[in-house]
Amino acid sequence: MFDLRPIFLVSGILLTTLGTAMLVPGLYDLAMGSADWTAFAGSALVTLFIGVSLTLANWGRTSDLSIKQAFILTTLIWIELVAFAALPMAFSELDMSYTDAFFESMSGLTTTGATVITGLDNAPPGLLLWRGILQWLGGIGIIVMAITVLPMLQVGGMQLFRLESSDTSEKILPRATQIAGSITGLYVSLSLLCALFYYIAGMGPFDALVHAMTTIATGGFSNHDASIGYFDSLWIDTIAVTFMIIASLPFALYLQAISGRSGPLWRDSQVRLFLFFVAAFVLIMWLYQLAQNVSAPDQAMQWAAFNVISILTGTGYATTDYGLWGPFAMVFFFAIMFMGGCAGSTSCGLKTFRLHVMLEHIRTQIKLQLHPSGIFIPRYNAKPLKEDVIMSVMSFIMLFFLCFLLLALALNLLGLDNVTSLSAAASAIANVGPGLGPIVGPAGTYAALPDTAKWLLSFGMLLGRLELFTVLVLFLPAFWRS
Repeated sequence: MFDLRPIFLVSGILLTTLGTAMLVPGLYDLAMGSADWTAFAGSALVTLFIGVSLTLANWGRTSDLSIKQAFILTTLIWIELVAFAALPMAFSELDMSYTDAFFESMSGLTTTGATVITGLDNAPPGLLLWRGILQWLGGIGIIVMAITVLPMLQVGGMQLFRLESSDTSEKILPRATQIAGSITGLYVSLSLLCALFYYIAGMGPFDALVHAMTTIATGGFSNHDASIGYFDSLWIDTIAVTFMIIASLPFALYLQAISGRSGPLWRDSQVRLFLFFVAAFVLIMWLYQLAQNVSAPDQAMQWAAFNVISILTGTGYATTDYGLWGPFAMVFFFAIMFMGGCAGSTSCGLKTFRLHVMLEHIRTQIKLQLHPSGIFIPRYNAKPLKEDVIMSVMSFIMLFFLCFLLLALALNLLGLDNVTSLSAAASAIANVGPGLGPIVGPAGTYAALPDTAKWLLSFGMLLGRLELFTVLVLFLPAFWRS
């Protein structure tokens, strides 16, 4: 039996951090005269007690994590953080059930952005701040995990980004911990810069801070039921679009650019493909709106750019109900839900690098059909792709859509209509947030769904955020055999 003490130690440290973070919205509620500060104070005490106890009981029990320990640790941390982060919501003035609180917490930490809360404009300020903090913490957690853990686990082709390269020039910094620290500093700086721009553009200080946290995390939680559309501002939309794109590019390449090597950022295959998708999809939706006389050309461009980039990056903000634009728009937004941004960013979905690998594999297979005796090598960043990477990516894509179909079928069996079942499942697996239709669309919430559906969708969010295999491997009996 492998040693669980290092897992408990890391769990204790992270729970202690989460409990400390709970004090921030609690103090803000107290300063604003909201009685909800007691919910945060009580939840913080419980979380800190368990976190500190686990830390002290296992202090000094550190060792190099095995692959099995890493799999368990990754999934366990996400579940326990979500479970404890839900406590302030369950005890808040909104009187949420624990199911709703867990769903909202899972949506926050996985940066999905789906919500069960209505009346956000009048919600307690501490709760709104807590939702923003959860997404902000989830965003930095995803980046660090994608750089330090997933490549080691070789999940879905992530071994492409392994730090332990024989070519030392590919290393950004000598140690993964240093990289995590540097990325955290960059993440904080971008968040503050985004908040400053939002404030200059007309947001109040509180709105600017919360929306900056959820923009950089590509999470999409807002303080208003109308989301970013509440502000009805071209400048705010432009700032949001800019930082959503920034947050969807690999943060590791930003570090290289800061150190004076900007070439890799502009030459990276997935960056180029992602920016091509952004430009092409915005153009398509702009031309479609013009053809359907949805709005004037300038308004159509603003709506197309904002909503396409919001869904493509998995942020989930909305400025209008694009589900009302017609059948093509619904199918279009449904399709781009799955795509996501770049690996090593806060974005979600399939990730652009996997789409690039898939396209390279398809191109190679087509050429082999035409020239059976030819030798064609699929490449990524001008380097040959290994067979294990291709197979890993193709297996991930197949499993991704299989999980989506099973989740959609389960929701449909619960009595949900086809549009709601399909779009809610896609939104959960791809960590996008809003779905389609009147219930879970950009103008609705997930509040009306039955509790069973909320638990299924919570599991779907976890699967999507942790790259499927990381969670599903724990259900294999062979994993637990020594």
